[in-house]
Amino acid sequence: MQIDDFKVEQWMNEWETKCTYNVAETCTYSVTLDQLFDICGGDRNAFMDDFAARRLTYGDIEGNPAFLQGICGLYETVKPEHIIPTHGAAGANYLVLSTLCGPGDEVVSIMPTYQQLYSIPEMCGSHVSILHLEKGRHYHVDAAELDALCSPATKVICINNPDNPTGALLSREELETIVEIARKNDAWLMCDEVYRLLTQDDDGFTTSPIDLYDKAVVVSSMSKVWSLAGIRLGWCITKSPELRHDLLSHRDYDLISCGMFDEAVGAYALAHADKILARSRRIVRQNLAALEEWVDSEPHLSFVKPEAGTTALVYYDYDIDSYDFCSRMIQTTGALVTPGDAFEEPRSMRIGYAYSDNTDDLKEGLAAISRFMRTLE
Repeated sequence: MQIDDFKVEQWMNEWETKCTYNVAETCTYSVTLDQLFDICGGDRNAFMDDFAARRLTYGDIEGNPAFLQGICGLYETVKPEHIIPTHGAAGANYLVLSTLCGPGDEVVSIMPTYQQLYSIPEMCGSHVSILHLEKGRHYHVDAAELDALCSPATKVICINNPDNPTGALLSREELETIVEIARKNDAWLMCDEVYRLLTQDDDGFTTSPIDLYDKAVVVSSMSKVWSLAGIRLGWCITKSPELRHDLLSHRDYDLISCGMFDEAVGAYALAHADKILARSRRIVRQNLAALEEWVDSEPHLSFVKPEAGTTALVYYDYDIDSYDFCSRMIQTTGALVTPGDAFEEPRSMRIGYAYSDNTDDLKEGLAAISRFMRTLE
């Protein structure tokens, strides 16, 4: 099989360890284990002692029950038997799409979004139609255009909510419309929700397609919202017993089980989800305000303010390719962002604005970007 280069990940592989300011980081400022116990108010020694006494077997093949129960608490109608743990959300996306998509299948995906959502179906031999999200619509899905791209032959519709890189957030009403389009065509609706719950409003939208549609499949992880990327733990959810069987069958070739320690940490974190989520929302909200102020102060920049998540797509008006722009910038000032061309969005950069819990750190990174831009004038 042939698959396109994963542009975002290859960019990060090249530069992430060489930067001074990692303004490309997409996780809410990651925690140490000590910080996790401080945030949650738990007994670190008791947790470690309990785990140290366990035999290091494969663990629970279909998932630690406490971890599965913690995931259920993030949704309205999900039960443990609907959940399959995976190696991060990337592993979940790969598992779901390589299971659902085959040669000749019709798939509809959005763009810009995480490249897995269109490159994996293409790798599987599917025909992928792209719905381009427009800046003028604040990158929200145009239901009429989606409907026009779909037909009874459509097998899978792929969306990302909140969207990476734009931070666009589909409302419940918009999701219900997308569900109706999927239902009309008897298509699977696959949604990457890795930034879900990172809203700008405490009363913000949190509904998931899995709570709206029996042929929805959603994926997420402990990375972006929960600040625990290092445990490499994610999940996919389906209410279809047949699809769940197929997903587990495919997973047998790739992942016997997730790590016992990873799932124990994940279960502990989700048992204190309210405390971690409060921290994460504080960080994204204060940092987005600082980012907005900076963009407004720079005459060569523009963006659509993100509605959720940790990423923003910022456009510039310099006559320079985004890969050149970003590579010259890190070499000049040490500021790392992601080229917009990695998302098929020329003359732009993706900024991860939650990479620190201190707005002063973020402002230093943004100032480094400004210093580089001055050299272009």
